[in-house]
Amino acid sequence: MITLGQEFSAKKLILYARPTILMMVFMSTYTIVDGLFVANLVGEDALSAVNIITPIYNVLFAIGLMFATGGTAVMGKLMGEKKYSEARSFLSTLYLIVITLGISLTILLLIFAEPILSLLGAQGVLYEYAKDYLFVLSFFAITFFLQTYVQSFFVLAGKPSLGLLVCLLGGLTNIGLDYIFISPNYMDMGIAGAALATGLGNTIPAVFGIIYFSVCNKGYLYFEKPKFEIKTIQGSMFNGMSELSSQLSTAVTTLLFNNILLNLVGNAGVATISVILYIQMIQTAIYFGYSMGVAPIISYKFGAQDHAQLKHVIKISGRFIMAVSFVIIFISLAFSDIAVGIFISKSSSTFEMAKEGLMIFSIAYLFMGINIFMSSMFTSLSNGKVSAFLSLTRTLVFLVASLLILPELFGLIGVWFAVPVAEFLGVTISYYCYKKNKEKYGY
Repeated sequence: MITLGQEFSAKKLILYARPTILMMVFMSTYTIVDGLFVANLVGEDALSAVNIITPIYNVLFAIGLMFATGGTAVMGKLMGEKKYSEARSFLSTLYLIVITLGISLTILLLIFAEPILSLLGAQGVLYEYAKDYLFVLSFFAITFFLQTYVQSFFVLAGKPSLGLLVCLLGGLTNIGLDYIFISPNYMDMGIAGAALATGLGNTIPAVFGIIYFSVCNKGYLYFEKPKFEIKTIQGSMFNGMSELSSQLSTAVTTLLFNNILLNLVGNAGVATISVILYIQMIQTAIYFGYSMGVAPIISYKFGAQDHAQLKHVIKISGRFIMAVSFVIIFISLAFSDIAVGIFISKSSSTFEMAKEGLMIFSIAYLFMGINIFMSSMFTSLSNGKVSAFLSLTRTLVFLVASLLILPELFGLIGVWFAVPVAEFLGVTISYYCYKKNKEKYGY
């Protein structure tokens, strides 16, 4: 087992993060498969309806990610300080918190489904599709929270490969059930089948995580009697604020994207942004996977005051992310026809619109990876204030401003340039915060 206390070379660091990268890429892949089945077996309007619901998914994912990343930072620091029992008690506390939240949110989504859908802008045929999807999805709110725990806490426990394996199993289940539930040759459940497949796929890692931490008590991290220490819980939430704000901002900007495109080009515009965001999902999964994979290492080295290794890990990370960014841009441009074509027929008028949007959108990858890593790094250093500031300015302030200004000036082209402009502005703020805090953390 690779321990967090060892000296990490570039090779060891990437190997340690690799399972989390693969896990995030695969999870994104099977989310995309959902979109493929919906687009090809139900239709473009159904795909648009899934995107209409995306802000709700963002909110659920945001809450889970806040506790997962913030909790990882707190527990990683405790483990670096050799306070293993406190870390285990806090693990139990975090699980109880999100289980309670999951049950509460399921009830709220079921009661307030109609006003929520109206707020999201669902109308006509999109409303009917979105209503069916949301009804099924509501019953699995708790699993959205718990599967984010598996992604983060298995890495912290020194079992990233096991976390990858269980998420692969959940993903394969999702893909298989997609075909069974949606296909006219089998159950023909339409868009509701896609939601059910997603929920059941998430249930596998969610349940496995509970079982594992309940019975496997030979490592450093497992369930002990929870201690509800308000200060520690608040610290975890504060550390995870950047991830919360990032996902909530994504919910807001997705809603804004949908409304702007509905006004500019109608339902086809929502289908177009759905395709672009699906493609972005698998590409940014590499950034998120790497950042989540090395986060426990950064937290541990910070807690152990190992400044030499902390500096080394961050330096390697910057180089790795920049190299990946250029590869992603090349793939996006070289294979745009194929990427868009798997969702939308080349004979559709939407195809060229999506292809043009994707090629412009891809410029954002020059800056996006560094922005994601910097936000995660400050979370790992238990500086939720800076992390949240970076996320909010990039994903909400800059992007909302770009979406409100650029389409007014340049029309549809302005919509596609909004994200690259926001990411560029974001990287300038990230660099400023990095330099300002360099002496403080010794990286």
